[in-house]
Amino acid sequence: MQNHPSYPVLSQLLAKYPATGGALFQVYNDLTLAQKWIDVEVLDLPACKRAAIKGKRPTPDTDRAPSICIVVPCSLSESISASWLRAAFTSLDPLPSEIYVAITSEDTSTVYYKISQGIVKPPV
Repeated sequence: MQNHPSYPVLSQLLAKYPATGGALFQVYNDLTLAQKWIDVEVLDLPACKRAAIKGKRPTPDTDRAPSICIVVPCSLSESISASWLRAAFTSLDPLPSEIYVAITSEDTSTVYYKISQGIVKPPV
């Protein structure tokens, strides 16, 4: 992992949160290399004992600007609670209306779930 080009960007938070380092490394590389996010930065979420990733997700519509998204990585083996999600929201400033939870597995699959704050009517 130390020889990977993304390691210098992640090294401080990988050392601070070793239990969640694998998920952070996997999701960061998926977003930057496979999904081609831009202006990516890594955020510290001490209340959740992990890092989050903030960046601009490209849109297929070239007339629209990329949307800013925040992703909180975790592994499939972790337990997620409502209080954990609340802590993720409240740790971010400004308070976002939504975040994505990226759940990683040992076979390097990553599934992204959009989590909104409160009750939100789905788009029709």
